[in-house]
Amino acid sequence: MAERVVLAYSGGLDTSVGIGWLHDATGKDVVALAVDVGQGGEDLEAIRQRALDCGAVDAIVVDAKDEFADDYLMPALKANALYQKRYPLVSALSRPLIAKHLAATARALGANSVAHGCTGKGNDQVRFESAVAALAPELTSIAPVRDLALTRDKAIVYAEEHGLPILQSKKSPYSVDQNVWGRAVETGFLEDPWNGPIEDLYTYTDDPAAGLPAQEVVVTFVGGVPTALDGEAVTPLQAVQRMNQLAGAHGVGRIDIVEDRLVGIKSREVYEAPAALALIAAHEELENLTLERDLGRYKRDVENTWAQLVYDGLWFSGLKRSLDAFVDSTQQHVSGDIRLQLQGGRATVTGRRSASSLYDFDLATYDTGDTFDQSLSKGFIEIWSLPSKISARRDLGRRDLGR
Repeated sequence: MAERVVLAYSGGLDTSVGIGWLHDATGKDVVALAVDVGQGGEDLEAIRQRALDCGAVDAIVVDAKDEFADDYLMPALKANALYQKRYPLVSALSRPLIAKHLAATARALGANSVAHGCTGKGNDQVRFESAVAALAPELTSIAPVRDLALTRDKAIVYAEEHGLPILQSKKSPYSVDQNVWGRAVETGFLEDPWNGPIEDLYTYTDDPAAGLPAQEVVVTFVGGVPTALDGEAVTPLQAVQRMNQLAGAHGVGRIDIVEDRLVGIKSREVYEAPAALALIAAHEELENLTLERDLGRYKRDVENTWAQLVYDGLWFSGLKRSLDAFVDSTQQHVSGDIRLQLQGGRATVTGRRSASSLYDFDLATYDTGDTFDQSLSKGFIEIWSLPSKISARRDLGRRDLGR
């Protein structure tokens, strides 16, 4: 029996071309693994059949939508994860989950290697291989497209010459990756960062300039996790799916960014992430209401590091696990309701309430009868500014001596 290699299969150009090349180059039988992370589009059975038509000896489909939402998206939401303060890690969050199933399938089949369709220019090659190395260090990772330096135009020609049933064409050269958390579009005319995105690029969001009337939605959180929308109980997956519909209808979640890739180059990316950006906005505001000042400030620094680690493919690293423990500990009191107004591409918080709120009306009000003793402020300021006053005296004295 021939050795086997398990290929992370998307049904697109790179992995469809990769099946034949892997077999020809290594002599190994190729098993295709397609993981459903809520990417929608084609029926996964059609993708499974395409893998077989492209030469795979077997094709496996895993429904991981709930696992993705529970174990990957909710930690990202708790961390308000935005790379470069804007990108909600759409692709970066799905890669460790896919790699987990890739490694598990390879072990179950007795395969000694796994493969993916990533190029040598992107982040995903690092994410896949770093995750596999952390989970199954005995496995070898192969990247046929990268190792062949096969450009997309050459891959299209190869697919046409071999009659591979793919959807991509010379007329539609975009590279698209999508899951339930969002959608990423790159290449084509977008490679010139001066070119503006056209409306045809978008599928998760409607035109924000359409002029729809404002719509309100109340998101209920328990322990930092959305549990209801407008009072109707939802699972994490349902919360994301429903918010994609609601926020996407108002054009919320469009991102056009020049991104600092892990491999050292800059890349222009267009994203759609309506649920991600709306839920992060809601969650962050609930934290503003319920977290102590110093804890909230410190968590902002942790969030940045958390996002960088995940972007850089270190989901299974020790530091990431430790930061997860810290973030989870901060969510103890992050429960309550946030009212969002959706309109014109924006998700705006217009109301917040929580039984764990640290907002004290009697202390905050400027009306007569407030309980904040303003007479204490003068002494507080004296103590607070004392280090600055002492150092200023020293510095001014040195300047005087230098004259």
